Amino acid sequence: MTKKAPVPKKVSDSRTVMTELIMPNDTNPMNNLMGGYLMRWMDIVCAICAGKHCEAHVVTAAVDHISFQNPIHLGDVITLEAVVTRAFNTSVEVYVEVFANDIKGQHPRRCNHAYFTFVALDDKKKNPVPVPPVLPLSNEEQQLFEGAARRRELRLILSGRIKAKDATEVRKFFSDLE
Repeated sequence: MTKKAPVPKKVSDSRTVMTELIMPNDTNPMNNLMGGYLMRWMDIVCAICAGKHCEAHVVTAAVDHISFQNPIHLGDVITLEAVVTRAFNTSVEVYVEVFANDIKGQHPRRCNHAYFTFVALDDKKKNPVPVPPVLPLSNEEQQLFEGAARRRELRLILSGRIKAKDATEVRKFFSDLE
């Protein structure tokens, strides 16, 4: 019996939004959100998004460059928005952005972003399984999709899984500088 190839899925099919109110127990002595709490929430929203796309259990495989651009203050409301940017064989890359505003919805600002990679697992939560391809529809989705191959190669280089000389996508990106 042969399995069918997974059907491509739109980015919007798994887009996930999570909202949190920053409480005193979430903050540091400067009354700003502690980075570890934010990273946890980012991992959760990304895992939900990846799980919906893959229709499988997922585990975090990598996190790229979590940027802390603007502080998030006590009493702020944050919105975390996660989308799958691209699927590979058994993994997906998820992009997450974090926005903050006050409880009245005023003073909105983008505070953080990152890329997470998840591996989809079988029902026994043991072995990787194939994931559906991503069908990017908008220009933004297409740009994130195209950049994902370079980001993946950089992750593989930095983790020692491939040599820089074997990174075809990264070389293409830098060949314009020659």
